[in-house]
Amino acid sequence: MIDFIKGGIAKDDRGQIRFVNDFDMSLVKRFYIIKNVDLSLIRGWRAHRVEQRWFYVLSGSFAIDTVKIDNWETASSDLPVERLVLSTDENRVLHLSTGYATAFQALEENSELLVFSDFGIENAPKDDYTYPLDYFINKK
Repeated sequence: MIDFIKGGIAKDDRGQIRFVNDFDMSLVKRFYIIKNVDLSLIRGWRAHRVEQRWFYVLSGSFAIDTVKIDNWETASSDLPVERLVLSTDENRVLHLSTGYATAFQALEENSELLVFSDFGIENAPKDDYTYPLDYFINKK
C-alpha cells in the first residue's frame, strides 16, 4: 500500500515550522538521510520484503519510482512502475508498506530525503533485495 500523510506549515514573524502531526512514529526503529551526489544519479532498485518505510523531503525534491514485488525469488520485470514526486513544497510523508522496491533521483541540487524504517539495522542484511536499474521496464 502506498499512502501519503499530509503535513502543514505554521508561519509567523519568527519564521516557520513544518510539521506532520498525523505521522504516528511509534513503529519507527531508525532513520537515515539520502543525499545523491548529483541530479543524474538514480539510487535503486532496492526492495524490502518485511520492512516498511516512510519518506520525507528535508530539502529540494525527489522522484521516487515504486514497484510492488510479485515474487521474491524472481520478480517479474514487467511489473508496473509508479513514479511519485516528493518535495518540500508539499510537506507530506510518503508511506510504503512492506513488499516494495524503490529507486530515487534528486530533482534539485542539494536535495535531502529522510527515510524512516520499522526495523533496526541488524535486520537489513536479511531483508535486502536489489535489482539492476534497467530491470523494471513498465514505467507509466
